[in-house]
Amino acid sequence: MKTAAFHTLGCKVNTYDTESMMELFEKAGYEIVSFEEQADVYIINTCTVTNVGDRKSRQMIRKAKRVSPQAIVAVTGCYAQTSPEDLKKIPEVNIIIGNQDRNRIVQLVEEKKVSGHNIDIVQDIMKTKEYEELKISKVKDHGRAFIKVQEGCNNFCSYCIIPYARGPVRSRSIENILEEGRQIAGQGYKEIVITGINVSSYGRELEGVTLIDVLKGLNKIEGIERIRLGSLEPMLLDEEFIMGLEDIDKLCDHFHLSLQSGSDEVLKKMNRKYDTKTYKTIIDNIRKVFPQASLTTDIMVGFPGESHENFRESYEFIDQIGFSKLHVFKYSKRQGTPASKMDNQIPESIKEERSKEIIQLSDKLEKRYYKQFLGKKMTVLIEQSSKEDYNIYQGHTTNYILVKIQSNKNMINQTIPVEIKEIRTGFVNGIHKE
Repeated sequence: MKTAAFHTLGCKVNTYDTESMMELFEKAGYEIVSFEEQADVYIINTCTVTNVGDRKSRQMIRKAKRVSPQAIVAVTGCYAQTSPEDLKKIPEVNIIIGNQDRNRIVQLVEEKKVSGHNIDIVQDIMKTKEYEELKISKVKDHGRAFIKVQEGCNNFCSYCIIPYARGPVRSRSIENILEEGRQIAGQGYKEIVITGINVSSYGRELEGVTLIDVLKGLNKIEGIERIRLGSLEPMLLDEEFIMGLEDIDKLCDHFHLSLQSGSDEVLKKMNRKYDTKTYKTIIDNIRKVFPQASLTTDIMVGFPGESHENFRESYEFIDQIGFSKLHVFKYSKRQGTPASKMDNQIPESIKEERSKEIIQLSDKLEKRYYKQFLGKKMTVLIEQSSKEDYNIYQGHTTNYILVKIQSNKNMINQTIPVEIKEIRTGFVNGIHKE
């Protein structure tokens, strides 16, 4: 039997895209094997958000040929889209596909087998207008299923390569989203996570369809118990949108709202579409409707020109908001973005110091958030057992607290009440009493 192996770098959207391509190969008669095994075809779905992503992509390309020298190596994703000329210089690469035409990947592999010629079909992604339908009929995750609802971003933040890698906003039809939701429910999955490159932009180029409509439709699907929103841009959450969420009873009270910086001066240089006052108002409005909500965010340190005073402003604003967890990133210079040309690039040593300080703040905020739930009962969807101890199970509450329990019974995919007993770093321990 023909074999194909996949490796995914980067975000959950890339994971979704990879799983959809896996299905295309399976339907064409390929067996999917581990990337560590010999295979006829290797597909590397790349990331280019940081320089680290580029480097890891090149490493995996070369690894594939070491494992199986005669194999076809196909490179797709964001690095393939933004840097095809760099990839052409790597002799191990046989096929380059950007972030469009991925539904043709099996056909292109077969063409390569026949012709022997390398293939490069990277399109000008900025001219792309149609959503590329890459479906998943069988979910491979343990406890939750992701549904991709849109592609692309129109924001053009000054540090970000993603609009150039993913192109303009394209929204998936609501009919296809709900069809996939019903398939997921039919497989027994109880939680759906809404994902995309910029979920907040869903429906902007469609007539009469909004993200609220998608959520309402998914909310009606029997078998689905939870709907979780992926990363959101803050300006989506005006009072009307938040009030609309109140009617969706399956919605998880967990909101990941990208902040990036708590300094208005830095936010303006980043070309973000809000200031700290606006952001805080949004947070306050969410808490009025969802008082126990988990509020997580992304924080970037070391943006060009970020002074010591800017950093202190950011630190204090983050502490004031009281997030439940922070995802911390050091600014990475991406060629082709406005920020890459800015003066006063910050030394790596300073970025590292600021990153460590914000990570420490994140740990403090997380424990502060967890503390309010000690001794209380919460509903947990168990997702998996521990690899070290199969009697230890873990899952998340609706507000995305990772909970671990001990049980002699198989608890996977069960929604159970758990009493929170102990706070640890990154999770809490609880007791399930039947």
